[in-house]
Amino acid sequence: MIKKGMLLLLLLALSLPGLSFVGAQDDCNFAEETLKIGTLMPLSAPGAVLSGEQMRWIILEAVEDINEACGVTVDGQNWAVEAIIGDSEGLPERSQAVAERMIFEDGVVAMAGVFHSAVGLATMGVMQANAIPTVFSEPWNDNVTANGIQPYGNAGARVESNEEGIDYIFRISPASSMTSKASVDWLLYLGVDDVVIVAENTDYGVPAADKDKELLIAGGLDEDNVDIFHIELGQEDFLPLIDRILARPTPPDAIKTQITGETALNFTNQMTEAGLAPNEDTICITNQNAYQADAYWSTVPDGNYCAFFRVGIVPALLTPVAQALNDDHYAEFGADIASFALATYDAVWLVTDAITRANSLDGATIALEIERSDVELSQGRYHFPYTTQTKSPLEDGLPAWMWHQWPDPAVTMMQFFRTGQRGPEAAVIWPPAYWTHDTAYIEYGTDPEAE
Repeated sequence: MIKKGMLLLLLLALSLPGLSFVGAQDDCNFAEETLKIGTLMPLSAPGAVLSGEQMRWIILEAVEDINEACGVTVDGQNWAVEAIIGDSEGLPERSQAVAERMIFEDGVVAMAGVFHSAVGLATMGVMQANAIPTVFSEPWNDNVTANGIQPYGNAGARVESNEEGIDYIFRISPASSMTSKASVDWLLYLGVDDVVIVAENTDYGVPAADKDKELLIAGGLDEDNVDIFHIELGQEDFLPLIDRILARPTPPDAIKTQITGETALNFTNQMTEAGLAPNEDTICITNQNAYQADAYWSTVPDGNYCAFFRVGIVPALLTPVAQALNDDHYAEFGADIASFALATYDAVWLVTDAITRANSLDGATIALEIERSDVELSQGRYHFPYTTQTKSPLEDGLPAWMWHQWPDPAVTMMQFFRTGQRGPEAAVIWPPAYWTHDTAYIEYGTDPEAE
């Protein structure tokens, strides 16, 4: 069987006819030093530890696959790639310190990955100031990319922060506005009139919930029928909040969570145990963590019929590389790989591919090559239409967050309909083009596959 790394290099060679590479069976003659790529992930509380562990596994897979194909070549010299892994703990202040250590002590030449929006927002200024090309694979906050061409907080636009006007920050995960639109379009299609949103009080949860409410109201819901409740990341007891929702005169049509990691699983568990949702009256919408079904069912045993959004190619359309990674992960851990992990794998390849094409370890040169990317990887064909070498998205009447943003991440809604299902076995219920069971929602207590 062809190795994943060699398969991706073949894909890159097809995408870029001028690209050449050496097979792993040849003598790589690596340089004595390694080429260091930094990455931040939540490996301890209060961060999303389960997600962080998947990111750590996939980063090491990416590095192994790249090195099997003789690493990265610059000026005829092959460099073995080394992953410098930092624990963000999901905390902005912690992650900023770790990022600085990676740059000043470890000597990373680029960054790839990152999970939480708060971590991305806290570290992007450090990367920009030190000319470290960075491809984020999971932060969703709109400002991660919008700050390239517009101020954020006390920071001006990144393209104005250096003489060359170069922006070093890229994103291949969706912006929150993208995911909110997909899930809200689905809810509006179902005809809901009353929605409760429970969101973590972070740079991800607050703006995501606000965008949900904005889109729901724009879609025709009364403002008084869209309630937002905020919880703290790492919170364990949600019964007072659940009791408040249960005490409403009428049950909501849907309860939508904007919560990450283990906190999302704990809230969903307490919600289902209390009978709040899912049921005949109320749709349960939980986090994409549900796709990691082993952790989901062990924490949320009553979570059948919950829907969840998923970013990335639908299971039936996984590319050979994505399928091989999923198979390897399932064989090792008994769990399917999350889409953000696949995107992290791709982020490492995007960075190393740009270094090879730049034929340089200079940050500015690498960043310009990332802007020119046009490559097929595990989650699709990556390109960045709005860059320093093209134009601003504002010129096309698009939002600022489209800057340095991959425009094509797939956002779908999925739903379990049998207890214990694996993630890929859940029904795809949105958008209609990807329906697996010819329906936008599986009614509580039914089985679309029952004879």
